[in-house]
Amino acid sequence: MFSKYAIFLKVLDLGSFTKTAQAINYSQSAISQSIKSLEEELQTPLLIRSKEGLSLTKDGQVYLPYIKELVVREKALSEKIREMTGLGKSTITIGVFTSASRYFLLDYLSRFKETYPDLRVFLKQGDYTSISRWIETGEVDFGFINADITDSLEQKILYQDQLLLVLPDNHPLATRKSLSLRDISQLPLILLDEGRDNIAKQTFEQHRLDPIIDYMIYDDYTIVEMIKRGLGVGLLYQAFLDNIDMTDLTAIPIDEKPSRHVALAWHKWDILPLASKKMLTFILEDLS
Repeated sequence: MFSKYAIFLKVLDLGSFTKTAQAINYSQSAISQSIKSLEEELQTPLLIRSKEGLSLTKDGQVYLPYIKELVVREKALSEKIREMTGLGKSTITIGVFTSASRYFLLDYLSRFKETYPDLRVFLKQGDYTSISRWIETGEVDFGFINADITDSLEQKILYQDQLLLVLPDNHPLATRKSLSLRDISQLPLILLDEGRDNIAKQTFEQHRLDPIIDYMIYDDYTIVEMIKRGLGVGLLYQAFLDNIDMTDLTAIPIDEKPSRHVALAWHKWDILPLASKKMLTFILEDLS
C-alpha cells in the first residue's frame, strides 16, 4: 500500500502517471486521484504537465523536501510496526554499484546473516546520483556513494579507489610503468558509465583533454571482456580489478591519480529501521 506522499515522489521520479501506475500496479486514475488528494490537502498545485513531461510548481519545490521526509518516516514507522508486532521478516534495502558490493559488502553480508539468518536483503544497483536520491527518498535504507560529489547525507568514508588503465598484455603500452592522461586521451577508450558524475570524464575535462571515447558501459565485467577482445582499453577502479581474474590483462597507474572516495551513506540515523541500524553498526564498529 503506497501513501499519497510516496506516490507523488514516484510520479516525480518516473516523470509519468502511466509509468507510475505500471510500476506499482495501480490504475492510472488511482494515481491521478492520489495526486489530486495531496494537492487538496496542501491547497496548492504541485505539478505542471506539459509536452516535455512533468515538473514541479514553485509551491511543489517548497513542499518537496517535507514530502521526502514524510516518506522516509513512513517507511521507518512501517518497519518498526513489523518489529514490534513480530509480523514478517526484517528487510534491508541497500543501494550498490558493482565494485562496492563485490569488494566491500559481500563479506559483511555473509557474516551478518550468520547472526540474523531470517534477515532479507535487497541490493538495488545504480550510479552515484541515483543511489543518493534513493537514500533521500527512502527507496533504500542506506547505500554506497562517491563522497566527493555529495555532502547532503550522513556518511562514513570507507576507502579511496583509484582509476587504472587496463589493456591487453600484448598492447604496445603494456610494459609502461605509468601513463599520463594526455597519453591515454589518444587511445580508443571504454569508460565505465557512472551516471552524471563520471570521474574519468570530469578528470579529462579538468585537464582540458578531449579523449577518444568509443564506448560507455554500465557493467565493469563487460568492459573487461571488451578489452580482452581488443575493442579498446579501459579505465577501471583498483578495488574491482583486485577481485577479478586479470589473465591476459595489464593494469597501469595513471600519473594524475584520478580516484573516488567510496562511502556508506544514510539519510538520518535516528529514523533508520532497526535492522538497518544493526547492520550499519556491525560494519562501522568493525572499521573502527
